[in-house]
Amino acid sequence: MAETHGLMERLEKAVTRLESLFSDPHRAGMECDAINGVNGSIAPYVEAFDRLLNGSVAEFLRQSKILEGDVKTHAEMVRAAFQAQRSFLVLASQCQEPQEGPVASPMSIRSVLTSGSCLSPPPPPPGPPPIFDTETGKDEGTASRSALFAQLNQGEAITKGLRHVSDDQKTHKNPSLRAQCPPVRSPTKSHTPSPTSPKNSPQQSHAPVLELEGKKWRVEYQEDKNDLVINNTELKQVAYIFKCNKSTLQIKGKINSITIDNCKKFGLVFDNVVGIVEVINSRDIQIQVMGKVPTISINKTEGCHIYLSEESLDCEIVSAKSSEMNILIPQDGDYKEFPVPEQFKTAWDGSKLVTEPAEIVG
Repeated sequence: MAETHGLMERLEKAVTRLESLFSDPHRAGMECDAINGVNGSIAPYVEAFDRLLNGSVAEFLRQSKILEGDVKTHAEMVRAAFQAQRSFLVLASQCQEPQEGPVASPMSIRSVLTSGSCLSPPPPPPGPPPIFDTETGKDEGTASRSALFAQLNQGEAITKGLRHVSDDQKTHKNPSLRAQCPPVRSPTKSHTPSPTSPKNSPQQSHAPVLELEGKKWRVEYQEDKNDLVINNTELKQVAYIFKCNKSTLQIKGKINSITIDNCKKFGLVFDNVVGIVEVINSRDIQIQVMGKVPTISINKTEGCHIYLSEESLDCEIVSAKSSEMNILIPQDGDYKEFPVPEQFKTAWDGSKLVTEPAEIVG
């Protein structure tokens, strides 16, 4: 904080010195007006600087005063720096350019403001003296500085050496140039295609499977097969049916459980299941029960028709996130279809929530 106040005092002193130069008619008026014959008019670049002061700079100072604390302190430093810059510009517009010796660049204060270095510690002490050429006796360091200050002292003429760029050479005004530039990729995102992306990975074909693996019957990747049959089942065995499309499977005997996963337009006929029959992530499934099954679960499935037998009328149907489900009950030698509710309503009865199917009106 002490360093910050020290820099503030230096800026205020610089402003005071520049203002005192203009307040002294013998020092400012005689030296400047006599040289250039100035009639008191303000230079165009001073007017432009005043517009900057009265616009965004004034708004910045006003907002900074509201925030108080270090922000207000920093704003006072900015104000002093801008005042010093304006005094320098006015002096430069009224006086002849110096022939010798270094002159502070108008960009010095601007660079201080834009880089935020006004809050940094003061610069370190100067280094060792410049190296002299023992043969010529010339100070190489002084010569380099003189060349630098000669460029800075050009003022507005320093931009005369810049090459003019026409609109057809500007990327933002020439679409053909933008098309030639490679796209800029964000460093925070990876553009490597995902190996699991369906657009980048070719469709893989799998060999159909129907085999007993330990206690599990595997029925996988069957396409357009309507004569699939599993015989010689045992009570401890389970069946797992995966990605079978446009096919029909018959399971004879008694089995522990059956799972249908990711199948489309698939038909299943079985005799008896002592556990559960599950349908997951499938579409257009038809199941016919010839004997008994205690529970049938339907999850994330669109279209599932279940034909129950006389022996399996006590079966419980559990469904979630599914649609177009129908249970067909045998009646008078035929089947009568009953839709499974997909919409429910829930109400508080004073002690608990009560949920029941919602009646579809219309």
